[in-house]
Amino acid sequence: MGAVSEQTSRSRKERMTGRQRREQLLDIGRRLFADRGYEGASIEEIAARAGVTRPVVYEHFGGKEGIYAVVVDREMQALLSMVSTAIADSDDARAQLEGAALALLRYVEERSDGFRILTRDSHAASGTGSFASLISELASRVEHVLAEQFRSRGYDPKLAPLYAQSLVGMVALTGQWWLEVRKPKREVVAAHLVNLAWNGLSHMDKKPGLSRKRKDE
Repeated sequence: MGAVSEQTSRSRKERMTGRQRREQLLDIGRRLFADRGYEGASIEEIAARAGVTRPVVYEHFGGKEGIYAVVVDREMQALLSMVSTAIADSDDARAQLEGAALALLRYVEERSDGFRILTRDSHAASGTGSFASLISELASRVEHVLAEQFRSRGYDPKLAPLYAQSLVGMVALTGQWWLEVRKPKREVVAAHLVNLAWNGLSHMDKKPGLSRKRKDE
C-alpha cells in the first residue's frame, strides 16, 4: 500500500506543469522567508517541502536570491496597487490619506507574511533596504496629494516629499506594531493616524524652526 501511495504521489508531481511548480516553490519560499528571514531559509528546505531536488529549484530561479526577489517584487506590487487604488477612489485630500492608511493596514491584516518579509531589516537579494524601498515607493503615491495641499495653503510644495516620507513612515511603523497586537480594529487605527497627520498638517508653521538652539551648537 505504501509503495502504491508513493507511486501515486510521484505521478502527481510529474504531472505538475512548469508554471505550477514555479508557483509552488514561490509559495513555499514566501512562507519560509516570513517565518525565518532570508538567511534562515534554505534551498534545501524549499526543495524538500516541494518534494523535488535542489537542481529543480535552481532551474526555475537560479537560487534562493531569485525566489526571494520575485516574492518581494510581488508583495511590493500588491501593496502599491492597494494604496494607489485607495487614493484614486476620492478627490478629497483627507479621504485620500484615510484610504491610503486603511489600504496599508488591510494589507498588513490580509497578507501578514508579505508584510513581515517587506519590513525586515535588509533586502538580502539586492543589497538594498526593503523597508526603505517600501517607504519610498508608498511615499511617492501620496506625495502629489500633499503637494497640492501645500500649494493651496501657501506652503512650499518642494517640501511635500519630506512630509510624504514622514507620514508613510508613521503608518508603516504603526503597521508593524499592529501586526502583533491586532487591536484596536484597523478602521480605528487608521482614524487616529489620519487625525494626528491631518490636524498636524492643518496647523503647521509655514517656516518652522527649533524652539531653542541646542547647547552643543
